[in-house]
Amino acid sequence: MQTKAILAAVLLAVATFAQTTGEERYIGAGLAVGLAGLGAGIGVGIAGAAAMSALIEKPQERIWYLIFIALAEAIAIYGLLISLLLVL
Repeated sequence: MQTKAILAAVLLAVATFAQTTGEERYIGAGLAVGLAGLGAGIGVGIAGAAAMSALIEKPQERIWYLIFIALAEAIAIYGLLISLLLVL
């Protein structure tokens, strides 16, 4: 639930700084990367802890656990793409 709030804050920062010229774009890009990385870190931490405890019970399902962790990491990549769009 907190990750959704952080992602909404990132999108709000992107929308706010997208129309400006000058240094404000770089502030928006930094916020996009920083907050997306924070959200991805929280998501990977939660998913990784749950995957490790589930791996003990069902080791044959390990590929699914890696997929869930990769989905959480994709949030950081989206933040990086938004920041590149703002800067370039």
